[in-house]
Amino acid sequence: MKYYFLLLCLVLSACSSLPPTIENPPAFDLSYSYATQDPARYKNMSVRWGGVIAEVDNEQNASLVQVLSYPLNSYGRPMLDEKPQGRFVVKSTQFLDPLVYSKNSEITVAGTLTGTIDRTIGKKTMTLPQVSATTVYLWPVYTYSGYDGYYGYPYSYPYGGYGGFGYYSPYYYAYPHYGWRGGYYPYHGW
Repeated sequence: MKYYFLLLCLVLSACSSLPPTIENPPAFDLSYSYATQDPARYKNMSVRWGGVIAEVDNEQNASLVQVLSYPLNSYGRPMLDEKPQGRFVVKSTQFLDPLVYSKNSEITVAGTLTGTIDRTIGKKTMTLPQVSATTVYLWPVYTYSGYDGYYGYPYSYPYGGYGGFGYYSPYYYAYPHYGWRGGYYPYHGW
């Protein structure tokens, strides 16, 4: 239960520190599918799109980030469990380091749809929507620790404390084992 509370606190604190242009969609929230149907019609409209970084190219005066687009949740984070919608290119006047903005990182951008740009993907040339970014937000990576312990300890037994049997064991934290819900416990000589 403590882990769920901690995760909830992390999510809420992360959401409260979002830039307003990422957290709040524009008044007319132009979807990716509408923009790709008629890019000239929606030119110069505000967008808030996101997805997963496919490639970063740095030119002399701008960085171009190719993004595999996903629908966004209410906070603006890409929903990777949904079907991808296609690709778009983000143009930023800031230098975006490819080691920081690495492939498969989640990103959300707010900006203006400026038209289309031709990009080569493999051997195929595609025309993709281009967004001139005002805000680029790289989402933090949350990882699950994988601990299956009890009372918050990674190597605890189901009854907690002192090896789970009411007395101190010097091997209590010494040897890893799988959680008490089924699995492997090393022999400690008891």
